[in-house]
Amino acid sequence: MALDGITLHAITKELKEEIIGGRIDKIYQPEKEELIFIIRNKGKNYKLLLSVNANYPRIYLTEENKENPAEPPMFCMLLRKFLQSGRIIDIKQVEFDRIVKIDIETKDELENQTIKTLIIEIMGRHSNIILIDKATQTIIDSIKRVYSDMSKVREVLPGRQYVYPPLQEKLNINNLSLPSFKEAVNNYKSKKIEKTLVDILQGFSPTLAREVAFRCNISDRFVESIEDEQIENLYQNIKKIYEDVLSLNLKPCIAFQENEVIDFSCIDLTQYITKTFFPTVNQAACKFFSEKANIVNLQARSSDLRKIINNNLEKLYNKLDKLQQELNEAKNADTFRLYGELITANMHLLKKGMESFKTINYYTGEEIEIPIDKKYSPSENAQRYFKKYSKLKNANKIIEKQISDTLQEITYLEGQLVNLENCTLPSEIEEIKNELSEQGYIHKQQKKKISRQTLSQPLHVVSSDGFDIYIGKNNTQNDYLTLKFANPNDIWLHTKDIPGSHVIIKTNNKSVPETTLIEAAKLAAKYSKAKNSSNVPVDYTLKKYVKKPSGAKPGFVIYTNQKTLYVNPE
Repeated sequence: MALDGITLHAITKELKEEIIGGRIDKIYQPEKEELIFIIRNKGKNYKLLLSVNANYPRIYLTEENKENPAEPPMFCMLLRKFLQSGRIIDIKQVEFDRIVKIDIETKDELENQTIKTLIIEIMGRHSNIILIDKATQTIIDSIKRVYSDMSKVREVLPGRQYVYPPLQEKLNINNLSLPSFKEAVNNYKSKKIEKTLVDILQGFSPTLAREVAFRCNISDRFVESIEDEQIENLYQNIKKIYEDVLSLNLKPCIAFQENEVIDFSCIDLTQYITKTFFPTVNQAACKFFSEKANIVNLQARSSDLRKIINNNLEKLYNKLDKLQQELNEAKNADTFRLYGELITANMHLLKKGMESFKTINYYTGEEIEIPIDKKYSPSENAQRYFKKYSKLKNANKIIEKQISDTLQEITYLEGQLVNLENCTLPSEIEEIKNELSEQGYIHKQQKKKISRQTLSQPLHVVSSDGFDIYIGKNNTQNDYLTLKFANPNDIWLHTKDIPGSHVIIKTNNKSVPETTLIEAAKLAAKYSKAKNSSNVPVDYTLKKYVKKPSGAKPGFVIYTNQKTLYVNPE
């Protein structure tokens, strides 16, 4: 869902109550299109998030801890120069459109009082954050510069006059009357009511339109089939929502479907059954968008790594096919020796240009047909078969070792794909990238050293019996859990012959109930390549029976004394 003007209005009113008068203490830019302002007000710190991500542009107060780059981007440095230590004196929304203006009182280089305006335009892929001088309306800079060849409507560049983006001509709910509403609705008789409401009302999203139609029992109906009294009822519901937003009489909520967030609003979404309510709209927005944006962000960060891994896997699959063919040939080495002997024995009967000849196999007495390469003489064909025999007779063990190494490498890379799916933080993806670089899959670049304090942490859950269970989300975490964190009598679990996470049950030298063991096995299956399968085999043993061979790749271990459970991922 996109952040609509009505919900943005409620967020803006909450922001005014919390951060007007606050001083901007720090400014960060954790992502290319995302800013965090630390604001000190009323004796506490607030985090204001501004994002113009094309998928989820947004603004709200957040409790999230974002990872910041070692070097702040240029726009972040500019904002620090102009806004840091400034005081927020006003926050306004432009009518019910998705544009918010934050006025910040600060001082210029000559210590003169000045006001800068930070404008957040929430318009999908055209979203932007623009800093202007309020007195002159001159653009100082923007997080996205827009040149004339990018937009025929307006440029967004330093030194240009700030001009509002073209606003759509829609009805403003603030002064909406029943006659004007009826007239606008009836101009769209051939459209469904939900689409009509989005087209005619400022600040209305498909979510709000569906909700109002649902409350009036006219969902999915064409306008021409709706009676006048139903349109009046629709109007009254819309006005009630507007009044509730103005008075902050709200029920912010997030709707779920199969444990996945699917929608949110500042009002009760009665169209959904499974919902969670929040004390403020900002809290609901933070929960909804952080989950949605985190998925998109992680996918974007991991896409290049997926491409590298899949390209390497494709080469390994091809290599494995060729090795299997060579192994089959190696097992038939004696056949090539026999061909050479029979060609030599029948040399007087053969002529150059023949493609095959038949003779008697003097070992079995049966007739045999021998292929001949017509490009070569009979003598040369015999020598080629003898050379092939000589090359292959000792190749079995070498090829089998190559096949084993290739299969191990395939398992490693398939495991990295699973790890990428399991990652929930950018730092975990960065650890995988560093590992792939160390293993030679990525050209090594100068990278910052990661201290133990900044290493990502495994997933931690508590079983229904009260036992701590830890799940590794990448090989760094897997090695840490198995080789450093777990005690000898803790239980170690892993999917049998399937790439996946290392799972540890902390036993504290107590007997572990079967329920906890099954729960841990289900988690091991969920965080594996077999997460969409059923009846997944999961091995478990004591950690003291798990060893890492010398020189083995990250995440690779061997184990003994194991037992196997068959579970469905959960």
